[in-house]
Amino acid sequence: MNITFESINHIIEILFLIILVGVVISYLTLAIVSVIALRKHQIKGRYKPVNDLISSKYLPGITIVAPAYNEGKTIVENVRSILSISYSDFEIIIVNDGSKDDSLNKLIEAFNLAPVKYVPTATLETAPVRAVYKSRNLAYSHLVIIDKENGGKADALNAGINLSTKKLLLCIDVDCIIENDGLLKLVRPFLEEKDKQVVAVGGVIRIVNSCEVKDGKVVQVNLPDGWLERFQVLEYFRVFTLSRMGWAYLRGLLIISGALGMFDKDIVVKAGGYRHGIVGEDMELVVRIHRYMREVAKKKYVVDFIPDPLCWTEAPSDANVLSRQRNRWSRGFIESIFAHRKMMLNPKFGFIGLVSFPYTVFMEWILIPIEFLGIAYVLITLSMGLLNIPFYIFLFIVVYSFFLMITLLSILSEEITYHHYNRKIDLVKLMLMAMVEPFFYHPLNFYWMVKGNFDYFFRGKREWGKMERRGFDENII
Repeated sequence: MNITFESINHIIEILFLIILVGVVISYLTLAIVSVIALRKHQIKGRYKPVNDLISSKYLPGITIVAPAYNEGKTIVENVRSILSISYSDFEIIIVNDGSKDDSLNKLIEAFNLAPVKYVPTATLETAPVRAVYKSRNLAYSHLVIIDKENGGKADALNAGINLSTKKLLLCIDVDCIIENDGLLKLVRPFLEEKDKQVVAVGGVIRIVNSCEVKDGKVVQVNLPDGWLERFQVLEYFRVFTLSRMGWAYLRGLLIISGALGMFDKDIVVKAGGYRHGIVGEDMELVVRIHRYMREVAKKKYVVDFIPDPLCWTEAPSDANVLSRQRNRWSRGFIESIFAHRKMMLNPKFGFIGLVSFPYTVFMEWILIPIEFLGIAYVLITLSMGLLNIPFYIFLFIVVYSFFLMITLLSILSEEITYHHYNRKIDLVKLMLMAMVEPFFYHPLNFYWMVKGNFDYFFRGKREWGKMERRGFDENII
């Protein structure tokens, strides 16, 4: 049997086509499920307004835990924003994780803090706690400040959990802006689910860049001015509206954003809290909770998701900062899947082990080297004059058209359901950005993910990476 280059090339083309068909079918299926779930959520909200919960005597207490490291520039405004949240029973724990700036001094001065004795309610391992502060002002009686030695974000979150006194935990980034009814919407699944235990709930994150912010609230949603932030707006639409919503509906959600996640405290503590020495602590905890509920607790449970925009965060506006973020996300993802590789195709973990975990591994990780090798193969065969140009033009047209369709569908879903970008010109700009995204933003993102894989496997990089923010202490950020 003679094996020629033409036969090898033909086999490779068939493999590319099979992968493409598989990706298109899986993405399309998930998008359809997400749209159905989104529609059901909208109908439910229409007949059961979340504000009806405000007067309920069954509302569980919530502890909001927010780590802070060198946030002196905006820490006071950030805390004031969190304090303004509407909910009947909550406490706020700000964890100063060994900041080297004036974060702690500003908090002490702004909120009239004094050191107090404390009794932990949990014993998760953390770096030493130097002191715990509470305000002398009764208006801030539910505010607690922990000052501890630096241990990283996971360590800081664990320190806050150790001092929490409420049934539920809301773990957030200190610089996020939470919608006024955000806690009510997040707590709703914990109240309404009767047959299964709700262990975690996530929500939609939106980008606050260029929006008008007053008194810690977003009062006018604007499309970001920078092209890099606009691409991230599209990316967030796809991820939250047409991905996580679908997986939550199918009961296969593996990640809740570290910027906003509500958890059953008892389950988090029993699962071991946030894992130290890992940069993807948000995904790793959710996957570990799945394992705990199936291997140890052996109870029916739910990891849910709210498709409402509940939290606004500042997206990186600088390519260098964004590259470090995506590098960290890639490394954190790899750490999480390796730590829980036992779940891969394991029927013991049901739908999670047989579908969502393998799907996530393939789509978020294995596709990266496949795309890299595919690009290399095309360039090599093109330089040799052996490239089947019509086939790859067809392949490109299909990929581009499908990507554009999915992105436009996510824009349409956002516009129909929440209508935040109420200027028609903003929608036109987003659609134009969607058309050019594959040529500009995707190559950048792809390069950063490849570099993240390289840094993890060949450089052993494990640190977080410095993230600069401008803050939202101005009316427009």
